[in-house]
Amino acid sequence: MGLNLQRVNCHMTHALSTQRKSTLPQPEDTWESIAARELPELDLTEATSALQSWNLHVFMRPAAPEGSPRAGNPILPSDVIFLEAPTGPTRGIFGATNE
Repeated sequence: MGLNLQRVNCHMTHALSTQRKSTLPQPEDTWESIAARELPELDLTEATSALQSWNLHVFMRPAAPEGSPRAGNPILPSDVIFLEAPTGPTRGIFGATNE
């Protein structure tokens, strides 16, 4: 069971060329403020939930401790916040899909 590097490289090039709509948060942004600004066509609760599900890399990060400037908010101004769901099937480096 050998690894087909040509297939892996081809897929990685394709995957890296696909870009999702994203934004960088403002210093005081919360999930709700980003949702209201970037997804105004959706209900605020629905938009907030969607953002959190598309940004698990931020949503699952522990919030800053109480008493710190960012207490209770895991969002940093340097975070990339995706504004849409991933598209198409994704493949691992060995070709397995999540379809």
